[in-house]
Amino acid sequence: MTQARVQIGIVGDFDPANRTHRFTNEALEHVGLRFEWVPTDALGDSDERLGAYDGIWIAPASPYRSMDGALAAIRYARERGVPLVGT
Repeated sequence: MTQARVQIGIVGDFDPANRTHRFTNEALEHVGLRFEWVPTDALGDSDERLGAYDGIWIAPASPYRSMDGALAAIRYARERGVPLVGT
């Protein structure tokens, strides 16, 4: 039986110059999780774009371009019972 790998949405505005962002990628790759960065300014009040993810991680070390987008992602996860990590 083949199991699908977990897909994580990292809500934040990826900056390759930010060490924490690079280390986040390395850590998730190390444990074999699939992930995708979701820019905060791409999220609205009830963004169904997050429905593709098995869990949501609010990115560490982010000055967010859209605090409303980051909060919308948190609200989305809480209201739908999606696993959420905030750092």
